[in-house]
Amino acid sequence: MQDVLRGVKIVEVAQWWFAPSAATLLAEWGAEVVKIEHPLTGDPLRGLVTSGLAADATDINFMFEQANHGKRSIGLDIANPEGRAVLDQLISEADVFITSFLPGVRGKLRLEVEDIRAVNPRIIYARAHAAGNRGPERERGGFDSALFWARGSVAHHLTPADADAPIPPRPSFGDGISGLGMAGAVAAALYGRERHGEPSVIDISLLATAAWVMSPDVCAAALVPGGLPTLSRDVVRNPLANCFRTSDGRWIWLAMLQADRYWAEFCERIGRPDLAHDDRFSSAEVRVRNLEACMAELETEFAAHSLADWRKKLHGLSGVWAVVQNAQELIEDPQVVANGYIAEVDYEGRAHRLVAGPVQFDEHTPAITRAPQTGEHTDEVLAELGKSMDEIIELKINGAVN
Repeated sequence: MQDVLRGVKIVEVAQWWFAPSAATLLAEWGAEVVKIEHPLTGDPLRGLVTSGLAADATDINFMFEQANHGKRSIGLDIANPEGRAVLDQLISEADVFITSFLPGVRGKLRLEVEDIRAVNPRIIYARAHAAGNRGPERERGGFDSALFWARGSVAHHLTPADADAPIPPRPSFGDGISGLGMAGAVAAALYGRERHGEPSVIDISLLATAAWVMSPDVCAAALVPGGLPTLSRDVVRNPLANCFRTSDGRWIWLAMLQADRYWAEFCERIGRPDLAHDDRFSSAEVRVRNLEACMAELETEFAAHSLADWRKKLHGLSGVWAVVQNAQELIEDPQVVANGYIAEVDYEGRAHRLVAGPVQFDEHTPAITRAPQTGEHTDEVLAELGKSMDEIIELKINGAVN
């Protein structure tokens, strides 16, 4: 039963990362996703330059692959009447329609709710937005770096006050979180239609997702002028909820929120049992009053040993801690490997790694397959719609498909 959405058909008319990543998650959960791409240009994500690394700088376009694996692609000009007829046929058999197109484009191409529902009244309609479906900026587009990271206050709260400029986001940071929310909404809507018989219209935006992610800060700001303080190592009131540098320049992050519960054990593990009995540090309350001295003691201890030594010292500690890792280390993390969080995908005899969606059903890792080439499945999908080879050739001659 791990393919919980098997039998569900999804038509995706979307670009970039946000909405396509939602469809990819649904594909991992068992849905059949047909991605509609223009026959000549395809999804612009295929040619994106990200963080100085061109999409063609490696043999595999990892950005497109991650956001689109597990789908089939049909090259279809939906502005062409014959191409639109094919789209309508796909929609008539689908359970879900996903789009990220702007309202003006949706109107021009007849992709609004009423247009899609005229073909299939029971279809679930999901649209991704930059700043929402209402308000003065409804017609404006946006990317996650602007709407999620900057406008959504994420950059403000993560940038040190003395920094020369806001820190930039990682690629598609807000898109991936928003796509996860959209996938969950589609799954909920499928259940709602099954239970109550009514299809939903789903709206989700980068700005809304940012507000959700930043909700502790947002809620605090609504009550207290200035909201929550910007935290740093120097002002965190609990030394066991802080990070410390090792002798070889690595960082260890402590996350023991109930500090008194772990303090004595922690002091024993680091070879300083005397700190547990020091009157300056004997409780969370007094550690706050003597924060600078406590941090100095711990910094000295951590700086005296390498990361390898600290892994041994802290192994089995009942409190939570973690090493600050880079992406390469994450790939090889024993827990990541054991749980199948990163999958090896076959690319014509060559293995490449993609990140699986974070949800697993029935203790199975999702089966990951590569993303499609532009229009790779055009003939296959058209044949499933009942088109003969002569009809397919005619559609190609007329520029409706590739």
